Amino acid sequence: MTDQPNPGSDPAASDLSPADIQAVIDRILSKDVPAGSNGKSDDGGKAVFGKAQAISHQEQEHSSYDGDQQDLEERRALRRTAGLSTELEDVTEVEYRQLRLERVVLAGLWSEGTLADAENSLRELAALAETAGSEVLDGLVQRRAKPDPGTFLGSGKALELKDIVMSTGADTVVVDAELAPSQRRSLEDIVKVKVIDRTGLILDIFAQHAKSREGKAQVELAQLEYLLPRLRGWGDSMSRQAGGQVGGAAAGMGSRGPGETKIELDRRRIRTRMAKLRREIAAMKPARETKRANRRRNEVPSVAIAGYTNAGKSSLLNRLTDAGVLVENALFATLDPTIRKAETADGLGYTLADTVGFVRSLPTQLVEAFRSTLEEVADSDLILHVVDVSHPDPEGQIAAVRKVFTEVDARKVPEIIVLNKADAADPFVVERLKQREPRHVVVSARTGEGIDALLQAISDGIPRPGVKLELLIPYDRGDLISKLHESDAEIISVDHVENGTRAVVMVREGLAAELEPFASND
Repeated sequence: MTDQPNPGSDPAASDLSPADIQAVIDRILSKDVPAGSNGKSDDGGKAVFGKAQAISHQEQEHSSYDGDQQDLEERRALRRTAGLSTELEDVTEVEYRQLRLERVVLAGLWSEGTLADAENSLRELAALAETAGSEVLDGLVQRRAKPDPGTFLGSGKALELKDIVMSTGADTVVVDAELAPSQRRSLEDIVKVKVIDRTGLILDIFAQHAKSREGKAQVELAQLEYLLPRLRGWGDSMSRQAGGQVGGAAAGMGSRGPGETKIELDRRRIRTRMAKLRREIAAMKPARETKRANRRRNEVPSVAIAGYTNAGKSSLLNRLTDAGVLVENALFATLDPTIRKAETADGLGYTLADTVGFVRSLPTQLVEAFRSTLEEVADSDLILHVVDVSHPDPEGQIAAVRKVFTEVDARKVPEIIVLNKADAADPFVVERLKQREPRHVVVSARTGEGIDALLQAISDGIPRPGVKLELLIPYDRGDLISKLHESDAEIISVDHVENGTRAVVMVREGLAAELEPFASND
């Protein structure tokens, strides 16, 4: 690790005191707060927490509404082992090699915004790396106006990164951006270890956590789209020879050159596989659309729970419906959408759909591959936009999620901002967001705070029956009375008279046509 960060072209950085410089280093590396510091540094600055700030710091991960969490037990059944060597010095390490934690060094650019924004982005990258199953050793932030077209960091900073890799014994470098194929190759040639970018890391996490057949196909398609322009050739030894004998004679002039190379064959196979995956995903789409069409035909309102990853969407769904969906304090813990039926306090039914989490700079490949899943958000009647108010940059999370909403044509859907994890948040931050977002609800999925207010907001926000009827239903048509109670109808008043049951109801158009013969005009 370097003794101090490189201030680059920032004139203010040269005026930092040694304590300020150390605080910056500690924030990048996410060091623990010393015991007895009471959450504050010696100079009265902001506390430095041990975990990446994208990960929640609440000690209790689950509530009683989250169920048995058997899926989580299965995921954690295979534990990774830290401290094993990269080289197999002992034959007994062979069976553990697949479990060895990758030792990574992070690298990022500070090209816009504040230093705190750059640090938050690097902390989130650290959380992504830990979720993927690696051990973060060090971090490097460079102050630079724009990325270097050759090595992303510049030759000097790349050599400094190489020294950090050698001193820490890391075997992987993770860059906080999407690298061009040439930048990745050039940086690998300098640091002499594997280099992956933010997009490749997110795709790896998705590949680990996808469970359903559709989810696995979507992730594989996104991975192949990412891999296709990044294939690397290995010389003429893997090329196929073109030409050959012509009419029994020797090869014709100029026809003995290298033919179709191995990399071209790989590209063809990848394109063939991508075409097959697109056909499979398209074949799965009608089933989802049929279920959606049934809900629309029955006029069942739909509510989509969307938001930044690890904001507490699955916990909120468990709190509202006892769904028992997997809950883990990690990024992108759940990918497959879950839909559950719920009811308002006055008996109006609706569906709640938990969707995949979003993140800053969500790879375009994932947005395209998961478009059929994200359509649940675009086709919903109401969006519960869950925000982690304990995060250091909740406004940035809101902007990142709304950017994805725009990409999937969901910006016109009514939206309620759900300020989650209020029990662990700074009250001033909560108040700031309340002033900024007029349509909001403050909740805590863990403690149950604000859940009643959220249910009332959902009840007020979903489409309600719009046709008012005054009915006189004969006593021999009790089936219609039963249908009024079973269907999504609002019964305003009921009175039993001599000729039958007089009722004033609010119903949807489909049921109104069936009840029209029993409408009372008096």
